[in-house]
Amino acid sequence: MNKIFSFLLLSVLFCVNAITQNKPDWENPEVFAINKEDTRATSIPYSTEELAIKDVYESSPYFQSLNGNWKFHWVPKISEVPEGFYEENYDVSGWDEMPVPGNWEFNGYGIPMYVNTGFGFRAKPPFIDREFSPTGTYRHEFTIPENWDGRRVYIHFEGGTNSMYLWVNGQKVGYTQNSKSPAEFDITEYIRKGENTLACQVHKFSDGSYLEDQDMWRLGGINRNVYLYSTDQVRLLDYFAHPDLDKNYKNGLFSLDVTLKNYTATKQNHSVEVSLLDKAGKKVFSQKKSTAISENGTEDIAFSGKVTNPLKWTAETPNLYTMLISLKDEKGKIIESTSHKIGFRKIEITDGQLFVNGKKVFFKGVNLHEFNTNTGQVVTREVMMRNLQLMKELNINAVRTSHYPQPPLWYKLCDEYGIYLVDEANLESHGLGYGPENVANFPEWHAQHMDRIIRLVERDKNHASVIFWSLGNEASNGKAFFDMYDWAKARDNSRPVQYEQAYQRDRNTDVICHMYPSWESMKRDAARDLGKPYIMCEYAHAMGNSMGNFQEYWDVMRSSKNMQGGFIWEWYNHGYPEHDEQGRFYWAYGGDLKSYDKMNDNNFCMDGIISPDQNYIPHTYIVKKVYQNILFEAKDVDNGVITVINDFKFTNLSPASHTFKWVLLKNGEVAEEGTFNVSIAADSRKDVKLNLPALTKENGVEYFLQVFAFSNQDTELVPSGFEVAKEEFELNKGTYFVAIEEEGSLTVEEQENKILVNAGDISYEFSSVDGRGLLSMKNNGRDMFRELPRLNFWRALTDNEFGEGMQYSSRIWETAGQNTIYTYKGSEETADGFNANYEVKLRGIEAKVDVIYTVNNDGSLTTTANYSALSDDLPEMLRFGMLMTLPRNYNDFTWYGRGPHENYVDRKHDTFMGVWNGKVEDQAFEYYRPQETGNKTDVRWLTLKNDQGNGIKIEGAQPLSVSATNNRPEDLDPGMTKKQQHWSDISPRNEVVLCVDLFQRGVGGLQSWGAKPLNEYRFMDKEYSYSYTISVNNN
Repeated sequence: MNKIFSFLLLSVLFCVNAITQNKPDWENPEVFAINKEDTRATSIPYSTEELAIKDVYESSPYFQSLNGNWKFHWVPKISEVPEGFYEENYDVSGWDEMPVPGNWEFNGYGIPMYVNTGFGFRAKPPFIDREFSPTGTYRHEFTIPENWDGRRVYIHFEGGTNSMYLWVNGQKVGYTQNSKSPAEFDITEYIRKGENTLACQVHKFSDGSYLEDQDMWRLGGINRNVYLYSTDQVRLLDYFAHPDLDKNYKNGLFSLDVTLKNYTATKQNHSVEVSLLDKAGKKVFSQKKSTAISENGTEDIAFSGKVTNPLKWTAETPNLYTMLISLKDEKGKIIESTSHKIGFRKIEITDGQLFVNGKKVFFKGVNLHEFNTNTGQVVTREVMMRNLQLMKELNINAVRTSHYPQPPLWYKLCDEYGIYLVDEANLESHGLGYGPENVANFPEWHAQHMDRIIRLVERDKNHASVIFWSLGNEASNGKAFFDMYDWAKARDNSRPVQYEQAYQRDRNTDVICHMYPSWESMKRDAARDLGKPYIMCEYAHAMGNSMGNFQEYWDVMRSSKNMQGGFIWEWYNHGYPEHDEQGRFYWAYGGDLKSYDKMNDNNFCMDGIISPDQNYIPHTYIVKKVYQNILFEAKDVDNGVITVINDFKFTNLSPASHTFKWVLLKNGEVAEEGTFNVSIAADSRKDVKLNLPALTKENGVEYFLQVFAFSNQDTELVPSGFEVAKEEFELNKGTYFVAIEEEGSLTVEEQENKILVNAGDISYEFSSVDGRGLLSMKNNGRDMFRELPRLNFWRALTDNEFGEGMQYSSRIWETAGQNTIYTYKGSEETADGFNANYEVKLRGIEAKVDVIYTVNNDGSLTTTANYSALSDDLPEMLRFGMLMTLPRNYNDFTWYGRGPHENYVDRKHDTFMGVWNGKVEDQAFEYYRPQETGNKTDVRWLTLKNDQGNGIKIEGAQPLSVSATNNRPEDLDPGMTKKQQHWSDISPRNEVVLCVDLFQRGVGGLQSWGAKPLNEYRFMDKEYSYSYTISVNNN
């Protein structure tokens, strides 16, 4: 019996071993790196200290870029990879070429797929779909310089490959699996003098894809730099700088850990000299130590010292020092020299708050993906610099590298120009859920999880801009994440570590970093001491016409002890330029670019605050306004006293740094203006008395005070004179909305079923029987409107509204204004004019609107609409107002209200009162998926005129919400379900569509999958009334 059992056991073990041996590396979670170097600080060796200080890779004799066109062959399935393609005698003359860096899908191979949650294939970890497993094979020739003879040679891939095998001269070197962290291989034993052959097999999918389920376009290829570098047989292997500050945040406490590596078979005696250089090149620290490195061994050397009162690094004051490290032989000859920029700063969490250099900082942040609208995910220096320019313009001071490490250059630029970084590991397994079934709980996946935090920290540990480590994103909180947290804290105790999935429950986060908390939970948390900083890793989902309630977010955060900001989702709208079959341009999103039959999440990638080509869009401006670092509050504003708040934490305001301007508006026109100067210490406030003129209250007059701050300093990113902050105050010096008696005379004639009213050249017809109301409005016998004003309760649904289900819950309002039952309630002549009264029932809806038309003595028409709900359970209205159309040549649009760009009741703080002018054809923003657009709030009056200056004027008896575009709501509304629709599908009508409303509901801005606008921006009352007057403008 025992013999039988032993035989069976051995058979089972043999089968298991055989299966394991046959399992490919790319479907084996325990294999993710073969013969790969440990990740180290990003740097290369230079032959002189002068070259090292400049740190231009191309100037080093020990550096060779491999970027360029490589021979390339693509197959849709991994089983079709050409056998032996890596052999030197394999003929690749018929292969195409692929740029490196470059994405396949943007160079003619494969289909780009946008996936939010999922992997591009059906989940069955660790397996991929072998029938859909695009694979690229590369060949490239390179030559080893003669002066590298006898030195060690490494090939460095900055990232950009999901998984990859590497061969050199037909010999297999190794394997890597992690698309956003570096892969470095020692190829010394594989190369020869002169020409060499490099071969790569790059997979779009592997078991590593289960840890890379980020909300992004899924692209293949090597999309970051590739290069060679060489070192001596004794080298600087790695270093970790600790530029800290003392407890008074004055003097620098510098320490450095250097690791040396000896590849020879004999002990080597060397020295290391470390210097810190200021911007002028002056040494502020220098230290030298000698050591003996054992054969084939490593040696750690520690340096430390004090730097007296160094310039400090913050995002506001990005002061850097060049850390120069030189390895020398026994005779003092430089073996290699390298450098890294460092910044003295201290990150602390005290009493549940995060401090930078002793100051509580607000993180005015955004999430950033690796994206280039022209090339896929190949991000150049020019793209990065444009992003930094925009971020500085918008007062953004922090970026979360969602959800993986960015290219190394980004960190250098953030060090230099000043951006706080939450540096995130390349880890998201969202598609596997957050429960026990997530692979974070499985031991065979543990090492791969650890690898991703280790490679993140080891690469970026010397960057001043990195002030948080993040364990990843939406990947459950399995055992692996507790071990990752513990490792990161042990490796680097100078930075907080965060993880969103720890919530306020688990120990493995130093920061409460919720994503999209509900409004009620935010208000609740703001009112209590949470014991940790509260910094949202994602908030303000900016999809479509969104970013409502952004000011309210910050009002709540500024009332809290622990809340210190967050990171908007997200920076980019991830669209790619495309043309349809008729040649019309549009921005492609998920399901486009031939991916209609692939896994995709449609336009969910179009959720950023800038355009795909890095320009402002309508809700960009609210970010700049709310994030501004100079704030203004009313103190005794009617007497010209305001409070100026310096929200910078490390930057003083002075006449040298900023100029301030005030503008006094009277009924939207500039009445007076002036400038003022103020000096305010960082993180302080001061009252300022403006030299306003004496004002008296007048009926029909209102005043607004606007205050602006401009930069006086010309920088590489923001020019002198750039507006950096602004605020507006309404003065209590008048009553704008007052009734005015109109002069003139009317004639009223009753005819069969209608009443004619004339006032000079203006004539009206009203129905005197049930069924209709206003029949016509003419000027000199010609119709003034193509379509007379009718009730309107609907707008083209925004992405947020589709997310909350308004296409179902409120669809009844779509045709409510067109399915009406008019009941004539009588008419009368009065001293002020003529009134016609109608009751308008909404067919199939338990509601009515009483409409009163008043032809005033001067010939103008006042319309008053009184809405009444006749039931307690009507669905929510999106708007209440009237829609009318005019000939398209009434293209000149002037309004007194908020402008110049579109604004909504919950997104208007960035738009100021004034008399604005524009063309109707320019009022609609071309949203990537068509939806509501072009609205203006707090409008007092508007005019629409043709080229001859003739047209109409509309004045509100209260503030109006208006839009003038060339499309009706139904043109932009896809119906009950979203369609694969783009702005190119929208044709402008040959008319002006004018909407004159009492209100539109807010656009919302919490998130796009269920949240409604804040209650104060919804309209749920049972009664509403408003009134407006139409008059004719004849030139």
